[in-house]
Order: sequence, then C-alpha cells, then structure tokens
Amino acid sequence: MNDRELDRLLHDAKVPEGPGAETLSRIAHSVAGSMRPVRPLPPMWLLAARLVFVYAVVAVAAAASLGFPGVRHMDTAARAGVFSVLAILVLVAAPELVRTIIPGARRRFSSGTLLGIAAVAIAAVLFLFFRDFHTTHFWRAGIVCLALGTGTGIFAALLARVALRRGFATDARTTGLVSGTLAGLAGVTMLELHCPNFQTAHLLVWHVGVLLLSSGLGAMIGWRSQSDATQ
Repeated sequence: MNDRELDRLLHDAKVPEGPGAETLSRIAHSVAGSMRPVRPLPPMWLLAARLVFVYAVVAVAAAASLGFPGVRHMDTAARAGVFSVLAILVLVAAPELVRTIIPGARRRFSSGTLLGIAAVAIAAVLFLFFRDFHTTHFWRAGIVCLALGTGTGIFAALLARVALRRGFATDARTTGLVSGTLAGLAGVTMLELHCPNFQTAHLLVWHVGVLLLSSGLGAMIGWRSQSDATQ
C-alpha cells in the first residue's frame, strides 16, 4: 500500500457518530433525577473542636471511673507541665486528623512527624519532672497501664469516627495513623490523671507505649481498610 492509497483509505473512513440529542437528553434527565444536594461539611475548626471535646471527655471520664490519684500526687509544676504538653499536642493533632478526611486539605505535618513530635514531647516532659529510677512491679503495673490506656484510646477513636463520619479519607493509612496518635494522647492523658506510679521507667515505657501502640493499631487498621478497598 502506497501513500496515495493510505490517504484515500483515511479520507473514506467514516467517523462514528456520537449519540443523538434525544439520547443525551434522556441520559442527562436520568442522572439529574437521581442527584441530591450534599450538605457541606462543618467548618474545619468546628470538627476539630468536636474531636478535642470527645477525647477530653473520654480521658476524664475513664480516669474518673478509676480515681485521680495520679494528678493529686503531682506537684504543681509537674501538673502544669505534663497537662500543658498534652493539651498542646491534642490541639495540634485534632485539626490534622480533620484535614485527612477533607480531600485537598493542606497538611501541616506528615503523620509520621506528628507521631514523632508527640512521642518525644511526652517522653521529655515525663523525664523532666519524674526522676524515680526504681522499677518496682515494672511488668505487672506496666501491662495494666498499657491495657487501660489503649482501651481508653480505642473508645475515644470509635467516638471520633462517629463525629467525622461524613468525611472521606483519601489515604486510609494516613488517617489511621493520625487517628491512632490522637487516640493514644487520650489514653496517656487518662493515665496521667489516674496512675500514681511515677517511676521513670514505668512512665517512659508503658505510658509512652500507649501512644505508640495506639498509633500502630490505627495505621494497621487504615492499611487493612485501604488494601480491602483496592481489591
């Protein structure tokens, strides 16, 4: 086949006609009939405020059910330092979680950076104010605190999911990690209110461990959810 024959073949080829106007009209009418207006999400600050409220209420309620010997036995400086750091971290993490369920929202911290900042900040403030280097009942007391703190965080995360149910997580792994970090902060807050064990090793291993375990569980659930969605 020469060039002239190829040109003639292309010239004679018929372009398939698109759907007619009547067909397009029927399609548009059927689509429009099934569409419903979507209520916009509340402002980001309001969603973040809801999260802060949820985590604060869960942490305080859980501690109240167990008692407040921890915060009662702290001196004024330790009380101010520990709970100021926890409050700041919650106020930073809550908007970050909201941003993960709003497509296109600009993030200030990556999920890993947020977890790292939280873990280092909590460990630093606990080490600063509590210098009891005994390890009495290290494993027995530690596992109890780990279970109580993680359980508190899980309950807070479930309530937070209800509060953010209308959002859409574009990256479930990121949302899971940030959600787990915030849940861990609720668990640590509960422990600082309740736990009277001020041994340094106990605080750095088991209380900070609640944050790390909760974050890991959140990331794992998010990864599993995203994997199931892509199959």
